[in-house]
Amino acid sequence: MKKQNKVTISRRELMGGAAAIAASTIMSRYALGGSGGQVGSKPNSKFNGVQIGAITYSFRSMPSAAEDILKYVVRCGLSSVELMGDAAEQFAGLPRGSGRGRRGGRRGQMTDEQRQAQRKAQEDQLKWRLSVSMDKYKALRKLYKDAGVNIHIVKFGSIGNENMTDGEINYYFKVAKALGAKGITREISEEAARRLGPIADEHKIMIGFHNHTQLTSETYEGPILSYGKYLGINFDIGHFVAGTSESPIPLIRKYHDRILSLHLKDRKVNNGPNVPFGEGDTPVALILQLMKREGWKFPADIELEYKVPEGSNAVVEVTKCVKFCKESLG
Repeated sequence: MKKQNKVTISRRELMGGAAAIAASTIMSRYALGGSGGQVGSKPNSKFNGVQIGAITYSFRSMPSAAEDILKYVVRCGLSSVELMGDAAEQFAGLPRGSGRGRRGGRRGQMTDEQRQAQRKAQEDQLKWRLSVSMDKYKALRKLYKDAGVNIHIVKFGSIGNENMTDGEINYYFKVAKALGAKGITREISEEAARRLGPIADEHKIMIGFHNHTQLTSETYEGPILSYGKYLGINFDIGHFVAGTSESPIPLIRKYHDRILSLHLKDRKVNNGPNVPFGEGDTPVALILQLMKREGWKFPADIELEYKVPEGSNAVVEVTKCVKFCKESLG
């Protein structure tokens, strides 16, 4: 109970202004502007030295081509993103995968014909990845940069999986480099860490391991970060609070030099739900203030996972989150 109270007290310290922030529907001038690059000035979401961004998964409820995402990001006033890899690859011309089509037999089963089509699509995609020029990715980087948005991280959730070839792994690192990204994010896996460590060191691109509620304070005490100096943490503070009912601040202090980025969300303890910023048990504002005081340079990326209210949309809700972060750092 003592640890749980620490989180609750931290939340109460910021509740004075949080309710008004969460309830606010006022959009920034970027939200009121047109498409990316057409507003009066470029976005800047570095507030008192702390870089606020968003993972573009936040806009999954809306059309999610790379060009669409850029418009949303600029409207939210954000100047950096963790870009989902599928949007980047689609922009670069990745052949479309094969859908399951009509199912045969029991629910969820695929016919032999469908399996063959899926294997063929996967083979075509692998051939494309091993031969594609990086020019399209460089063009995507320029498109975002010209609008004032830095692609600081790209999400390739399968990188380093057991059956992935070394050629495909190197392709993902080359894409990250072409996009100007500092790192790649994926789910926690010691097997992947063992394989990716030397390759990440060679490319000098970080791998950030993302946690869900399975993370404990001891997770990183083991060997997972020992396989390479470019292995790090993509720390989801909301998942940590929900899964452990503990404050994430001690872990951030301990591993701040290995954190690639934070994911910002507000969840309640005891595997509680995602809620608007300031309404849960995650000390979002206190963590941002700590980052400001300590001068830590890793970004804090909003991940919109609470239910979008009726009549709203992801751009409106992410803009509220940006406002909350800015006021917390003011």
